[in-house]
Amino acid sequence: MRRTWRHSAAALVTGTLLVWGLGAGGTPAAAAVACPSGIDSDFNGDGVRDTAIADPEATVDGVPKAGAVHIVYGGGKGTLTVSQAPAEVPGAPEAGDRYGTSLAVYDADLDGCSDLAVGIPYEDLDTVPDAGLVQVLYGSTSGLNGGGKAVKEWLQGAEKTLGGGAEAEDWVGYALAAGKTSAGTPYLLIGDPGESIGTLEDAGGFYYISGTAQTATLTHQDTETAGAVAGAAEQDDRFGSTLAATPTHFAVGTPGEAVGTTTYAGGVAYFSHTLTSGYPKPLGGLAQDQDEISGAEEVGDQFGDALAMVPYRASGATSTTESLLVVGVPGEDLSTTVDAGAVQVFKLAANGTFTQLAWIDQNTADVEQESEAGDFFGKRVAAVNTSPNATSTATTTRLAIGVPGEESSEEHAEKGGVHIVPLVGAPGASDQWIDPGYGLPGTPAPRQLAGLSLAATPSLLYVGMPYGPAEARGVHGFPWNVTSGGAPTVTIKPGEGGVPADGVAFGATVR
Repeated sequence: MRRTWRHSAAALVTGTLLVWGLGAGGTPAAAAVACPSGIDSDFNGDGVRDTAIADPEATVDGVPKAGAVHIVYGGGKGTLTVSQAPAEVPGAPEAGDRYGTSLAVYDADLDGCSDLAVGIPYEDLDTVPDAGLVQVLYGSTSGLNGGGKAVKEWLQGAEKTLGGGAEAEDWVGYALAAGKTSAGTPYLLIGDPGESIGTLEDAGGFYYISGTAQTATLTHQDTETAGAVAGAAEQDDRFGSTLAATPTHFAVGTPGEAVGTTTYAGGVAYFSHTLTSGYPKPLGGLAQDQDEISGAEEVGDQFGDALAMVPYRASGATSTTESLLVVGVPGEDLSTTVDAGAVQVFKLAANGTFTQLAWIDQNTADVEQESEAGDFFGKRVAAVNTSPNATSTATTTRLAIGVPGEESSEEHAEKGGVHIVPLVGAPGASDQWIDPGYGLPGTPAPRQLAGLSLAATPSLLYVGMPYGPAEARGVHGFPWNVTSGGAPTVTIKPGEGGVPADGVAFGATVR
């Protein structure tokens, strides 16, 4: 229950140490003189990228599935564990909170140090179960949450920083996305997929939080400002379940969207960061009933169940005003192959028009592997543009596709895998494949669900392995040009390098 503060003396001492960068076996994060501007995911301002790894099923102070987030400072400068146990973090560990279900990194206060947004969608607010909230922990030269700036909370209910009233199973914070607009304004997107719109339960919505003043507005499919949002609010749409953004556009997934009478076909709405009375400008929507989009709406396709987006610059363009949007369709049936899954890639122009660039599945020409029932290809996606201010190519724009249902035999059901393809040009021209025992460390085993946790950085693709045999669990970083079956160049595991050894689902979310 929210607003309870239960901290033993031991927890207070531990919390103080952790806030200053002393995780179990860790060392203090080295302080910088000042936070440099423009370094992505740099919580302590030393100019080296840091990594946030969530274990939302972690036991904290004896409380199961309370959840925790581990920060691994770059350059070997120590670790930090963040949860609701330390006194400096509001709330208290509670069973099933799943702190860290979602994560986003951005510079909320424009001080040059990165800040961390943590989604806690199953947090109870007073007597309201699973209402959810988001905490923003600020970076500083003393490390994350070490500069004395209070944690910012975004929640409904009595405090009303998000407005409105808290409702059971709103799941505020189920999805997050954040960054800076092309004008340099920080933004935070908070998914609210369980929001009821009138009498329509789980219709869903999202909050757009803009600027250092951090004003928030709720948008849903019946919101009308500067244009209508794609689709209409319906029960079980769960608008806001997925989010992705670039400096010019952002997209919101509605995997429960009914298209006509076809239930759970799914859809995606996309927007500009341009604000009118605090509301972002709707630009359009995508669904498989549109003539310009391949495929046909089918029950359970869940178009939009995964999203990724990167900046795009066409040949001859002098600025980067377009975006590539990747849409996962994990429930897509390929002929009689049920739930094989697919991915579709779209180009979004500055004026809001879209063009479909690619349809990708495991039957696509020259793509490794082959489609099988229950693969759920596209259940997770992560993308990168390593040179956003140059003409986009197959080398600079890459896409990782999670295939958690992949199996090599009945003995290794749902071991999973990850497909890496170019975003520009033919998907099979330079694609690569990794899975447990073939690039991913360890041996194949059932229900490892590789590909269920993916994260993109400019230099590395991170693959989280929170499930399966203990010796294979961890977070593995691969160069984007990895060859099929190639080994990771970075591995972070519980019990190593100062990270606590008691991980439960370490790596379920990575940023």
